[in-house]
Amino acid sequence: MTSILTFLAFDFGLRQIGVATGQTVTSTATPLGIVDARAGTPRWSQIAELIEEWQPDALVVGLPLNMDDSESDMSRLARNFAEELERRFDLAVHLTDERLSSREAEARGGARTDHDLAAKIIAETFLSQR
Repeated sequence: MTSILTFLAFDFGLRQIGVATGQTVTSTATPLGIVDARAGTPRWSQIAELIEEWQPDALVVGLPLNMDDSESDMSRLARNFAEELERRFDLAVHLTDERLSSREAEARGGARTDHDLAAKIIAETFLSQR
């Protein structure tokens, strides 16, 4: 992981996938926006555009675990999304625990969940674990 300088982080959702960029030089992250999804299938062209624009060294996907560390249906879908990212874009994909990232995003951003803010929190979690 020492060669990662920049990365894109994803907050996987069935209708929206939040995206943030992070970089290891200053250990900062910035929300980028939302990728549309239909029933968990993202608009891959939007993701391809982001990867082309940002040229990340790696990708990070939030893994939604239950409080007892068990996995849910969403965990499995997030893992599938991560595997497809790796297959399509030939980049290393790291999973990071995203427990409570949506709640923290709500606390930071107001009453609604901002998926791109949740992606920023996922990026910050990944950075703090390095």
